[in-house]
Amino acid sequence: MLHAVRLFALVIIVFLGLLWGAAWLGRGEGEGVADSFIRQAATLFGHDVPAPSAGGVQMPQGLVLGGPFSLVDQSGRAVTEADFAGRFLLVYFGFTYCPDVCPTELGSIAAAMDALGEQAGRVTPVFVSVDPERDTPEVLADYVGRFHPQMVGLTGTPEQVAAAARAYRVFYAKVNRPEMTEYLMDHSSFIYLVGPDGRVRSLFRPNTDPEAIAQAVRGQLRGG
Repeated sequence: MLHAVRLFALVIIVFLGLLWGAAWLGRGEGEGVADSFIRQAATLFGHDVPAPSAGGVQMPQGLVLGGPFSLVDQSGRAVTEADFAGRFLLVYFGFTYCPDVCPTELGSIAAAMDALGEQAGRVTPVFVSVDPERDTPEVLADYVGRFHPQMVGLTGTPEQVAAAARAYRVFYAKVNRPEMTEYLMDHSSFIYLVGPDGRVRSLFRPNTDPEAIAQAVRGQLRGG
């Protein structure tokens, strides 16, 4: 039995290695290896890949991110996806005690909003905390106000936050180390561009240039 498991694992490793090599050799002009890998895998398993949006990660058709949620905003008001119906959103999951990555990504969202000019009125930047234990509405109100006046902070019960994170395929976990006085949260760090229907249209890797984000948003705004 152990031999069969090891053999199966070896086959998977070899398969992924071959697929990664095909992604490297078959990537299009300007296409990253990771995007090419997703495209190759999607084609292999029978999914189509939509045309890329500037600055964003291509996602196979049939992969749905986003959807219903029930959270609390920085004023303490209960909100759902219906409160943002008809609007485009730039969504980021993080926590206010984050020392570096979260402020950097929220700063990128703020810069992208500024770059949009008058079009920014059709977009709401949203920060969802994955640390509801510490990130109360009051804490969020102070935090999001430092980045952009339109930014909305969302938190909730641990169960509500977990449900929202699942909808967006967000990973997060508490990290405790002996040398730390406060725990940290390990979490994935994508920015999500959400359409008026509540579904993710595109997502952006950490350190994506704000102008690239703004360009992608402009393209989506033109398409409606």
